[in-house]
Amino acid sequence: MKYLVTGAAGFIGSAVVEKLNASGAFVVGIDNLNDYYDVSLKHARLRRIENSNFKFVDLDISDRKAVSELFEREMFDCVIHLAAQAGVRYSLENPHAYADSNLVGHLNILEGCRNIKVKHLIYASSSSVYGLNAKVPFSTGDSVDHPVSLYAATKKSNELMAHSYSHLYDIPTSGLRFFTVYGAWGRPDMAPFIFTKKILEGDTIDINNNGDMWRDFTHIDDIVQGIVRVVDVIPTRNPSWTVENGNPASSSAPYAVYNIGHGSPISLMDFVRAIEDELGIEAKKNFREMQPGDVYQTYADTTDLFKATGYQPKVSIEEGVAEFVQWYRTYYNK
Repeated sequence: MKYLVTGAAGFIGSAVVEKLNASGAFVVGIDNLNDYYDVSLKHARLRRIENSNFKFVDLDISDRKAVSELFEREMFDCVIHLAAQAGVRYSLENPHAYADSNLVGHLNILEGCRNIKVKHLIYASSSSVYGLNAKVPFSTGDSVDHPVSLYAATKKSNELMAHSYSHLYDIPTSGLRFFTVYGAWGRPDMAPFIFTKKILEGDTIDINNNGDMWRDFTHIDDIVQGIVRVVDVIPTRNPSWTVENGNPASSSAPYAVYNIGHGSPISLMDFVRAIEDELGIEAKKNFREMQPGDVYQTYADTTDLFKATGYQPKVSIEEGVAEFVQWYRTYYNK
């Protein structure tokens, strides 16, 4: 089977490529290698996954002509679409980057899938879509109509766009709502990376909402396990499904949406303490109010994903933090 993985130089994308290659699959990976964060880290990830079963193409998914030509040339069986402009806070600074990548880029990928009749499209959504939802755990049956950031709004839009293509063109699509992914080779704009870096350098870390926040931290190994399992669970049409009685994460079209998280939220202060314990350093802390676009708690109900694939997260927060800190200290010689 021939795969396309978009965002192949990214945190999740590079890990997915590595897993697929290990199973013997051939993967074409694309990424535009933008400078949203340190490009050298992206290049390092690519060097790490370089092998004969992987071909990398430097390509921006917002380039309609280039994406179309790639699909026509390669004729993929399965597409794992992870490329996106990430980050909640950055969407306040540069909203047009989100429109270009997350909306135009997503449409270009959908069009590519339509033109070659791809067997299955798996794409990245986000726990951010739950927005103002205060009911926990977050279920795929919950309303996601009130996002609190543009980033979240684009991810909700991705799900709607995918459904329309599933309905109109019979393209099987599966959206994955990722919950706070962390681990080795992670993104520098995320809390584990920021906290570890600042603590080691003696800088003060910002603690939002005065520490009263909860996140469903999910280790990259568990995320990759879930993605790869979903590949073989191809949605089919369900003629008995109705809007009035059906789960919004399924459809009469070949369409599905799943939560992919650990299912056990950790308080922000406990997460900070886990990093402090692993480093053997107490952090200097600046407690501050909730920041724009932030949510109080994320908590995944992964029942649907378990029923469909047998997905069960295995990496504890202690194991995950220890692995991340060890990688960080080795990679940055700290």
